[in-house]
Amino acid sequence: MTGRVGDLVDVTTLAVALISVGGTLGGAVLGRRANREQNERADRQRAEERQDRVQEARRDLYASLNTTARAYRVAARDAVRAAERGETVDPAALDAAKEAWAEQYSQAQMALAKDVLEVASTLNRALGVGYSVVKQLPSGPGPSEAYDAAKAWFSDPLSDGVYLLRVTLRHDLGVEVDPDFERTRVQMLAALEHAWRDREHRLAVGQPPGTA
Repeated sequence: MTGRVGDLVDVTTLAVALISVGGTLGGAVLGRRANREQNERADRQRAEERQDRVQEARRDLYASLNTTARAYRVAARDAVRAAERGETVDPAALDAAKEAWAEQYSQAQMALAKDVLEVASTLNRALGVGYSVVKQLPSGPGPSEAYDAAKAWFSDPLSDGVYLLRVTLRHDLGVEVDPDFERTRVQMLAALEHAWRDREHRLAVGQPPGTA
């Protein structure tokens, strides 16, 4: 009888020990799973925060690129109007706008997507041609087709170019969505490229603006 009781005690002790070990192992497994899930959540959160910072930096860059492009066009246009009125044109304002754009464009080249860079690069060439247009204006006031052609350049091709850049940036950020925008972008980009190449050629050969 005593032996049977002892055996029963041993079995009970073993069962309790196994349960205790199983509970410990189960708790360890659950603890590791909880830690893994916590780490995964932390990794996702860090990734989202990094993405948010990247997106914010891209928005800031795009805003500066758009602002400096507009300011450059406006400064050049104002210089044309001032020259036409016979006023003394201070080159510092135009040069400052030119440098501000150049700095932002230089930074953007390392971050822009291919289609956005294509627009910015073409606009950069067009703005450069516009700068040359201003520098080659007649030195005195009076009716001249040079002034009319210069004003038309900044009001039409360059205005369209700055608009195209702004809309392209908004699409790249997902702020604006238009299913037909890619076709519009290609058409406007081709028109801007044709315009600056034509004007650059006229400037190079000294052909009066507005002539055939």
